[in-house]
Parts: sequence; C-alpha cells; structure tokens
Amino acid sequence: MKVNSEGVSSSRVYLPAGQSHACLLDFFIATFPHIDASEWRSRFDEGLVFNQEGEALPASHAYIPNTHLLYFRRLAREPDLPFEEAILFQDEHILVADKPHFLPVTPSGLYLHQTLLNRLKKKTGIQNLSPMHRIDRDTAGLVIFSVNPPERAQYQNLFRDRAVKKVYEAIAPYSEELINKLPMTYQSRLEESEHFLQMQEVEGEANADTFIELLEVKKPWARYRLSPGSGKKHQLRCHLNSLGIPIQHDQIYPILTPYQEYDLDFSKPLQLLAKEIYFKDPVTGQERSFSSQRVLA
Repeated sequence: MKVNSEGVSSSRVYLPAGQSHACLLDFFIATFPHIDASEWRSRFDEGLVFNQEGEALPASHAYIPNTHLLYFRRLAREPDLPFEEAILFQDEHILVADKPHFLPVTPSGLYLHQTLLNRLKKKTGIQNLSPMHRIDRDTAGLVIFSVNPPERAQYQNLFRDRAVKKVYEAIAPYSEELINKLPMTYQSRLEESEHFLQMQEVEGEANADTFIELLEVKKPWARYRLSPGSGKKHQLRCHLNSLGIPIQHDQIYPILTPYQEYDLDFSKPLQLLAKEIYFKDPVTGQERSFSSQRVLA
C-alpha cells in the first residue's frame, strides 16, 4: 500500500498472464472501461501510477504479466465538508470517532479525501485503520475502527454476531397515537426496493426489530431513543417512516430526494445520531462503553 500526501491509500491491480497490451495505458483502459481514457492519461502524466517499488511509471511502460501496480484515484472536484470529526478514544486496539453529519465513513462516489477514514489516517498516521461497522453518510455519531489488522476479524465478528448494543437518538414528528404505545418493539421484514437507495417493508417473517422509547416532547417534534436489535440497511429510518413519523430532514423516506452533488444544504442535517455503543472487547476482555458528544438540534 502506498499513501499520498493527503493520506489517501492507493489501489492495487494485478497484471495477469495471457493478456497482450502494447503498454500500461492500454491495459488500464481495457481493464477499467468505465473510466475515460483521458483520465488514465492524466493519472500517468501526474505520476499517480506506480510499481511495487514506488516508482512512478509512464503510460508507455511495457506490460509485464504476473506483477502488481499501485494507482491513485483522482477527483476533478470533491465537495468540501466543513465539519470536524472528534477522536473520543484511542489505544493500541481500537479508535472511537465521533462523526459529523454529511461525512462518509469510507471513500465512495464523489468522496475520496473527504471521508472519516481518510481524515483519521491523516490525523493519526495509522494507515491500517479499518472501520468495524458503518453508519450512513447522513447520520452523525459513533464509529469504531480496528487499529491492528490481525485483530480486525475478532472485532468485526462482534457486529456480525450482534454482540454489540447500539443506541441512537432521532428527532421525528410527535404522534399522540404512537406516544400511547411507547415504549414498544417494532418489527417488520425489510428488503431492497426497486431503487437501490430505498428499503421497503414487505410481507413475511420479520427480519428487523427496533426498540423505541420517548425521550422528550417539543411539539410538533419529539426526541426518540432507538435500540436496533438487528442491523438492516436504513432500518431506523424505514421503521420510523412506517410508523408515520419519518425522521426530520430525511431525504430518502418517505420521498426520495436526489442529492445535490455539490453545494450541499448543510442547514438540514438528518436528525439521527449514533449516540451510544456497548460491547465486551474480544482482545482485552474489557467492557467497553462510549457515548457521542454530539446533540441533535
């Protein structure tokens, strides 16, 4: 792995035997047809393609089978996210970050430098950081990272085996009918809808459950405490929407609103916060508990 001056890790590609390419540029164009040829020429011109010894290679360099190359992504324009994450805890095993709204956890789409992972790598100098779980870009709050690669699987298995208790807070409409039923456990079956961004409730055995409590009433809004018993995509957002109280400023439920690629409206963050997390550390045996310092508006 190679890291550039911004803390971004390189990607790795294998040059297989049995292929014939006039040069490296031809190989990259053929291997990544979704990326314009001019983009690869620019990356070579800017020295963003390397051999394993760290030497920048020209586009005309010969194709050598059974070798690996390293390369960096490049974005013509990446949205600027003027919010700071906080490191709440760090030892030789884990790092606990308090993520702001709008910041993705890992690189995707338009975001490469402006991600929680990249910022933390740059801030700490720890290039082996790896998130043990994810939260939506829209959601603020706790994200836990593994520091040592050999220990990573043990921590990730906690989430796989549901051995982690997570607690969220959300601002959503006040509902007299619903308030009389709280606290309650809401269950349903969630599956992908026709649009990849949205989940939907369908008939069948429940595969998602959320314990919902009322924390505070400020009509026409209320603050709720949400404890998911499962970890389905958009589970909390989908469940509150199904109960008739979609989370304030949700751009996916009930109506999918296309995101602005740039010039985001930072005045309306999704009112969902990953507030608390509890688990027994599989490496140290300690009981771990962390709480976000962020507060929903």
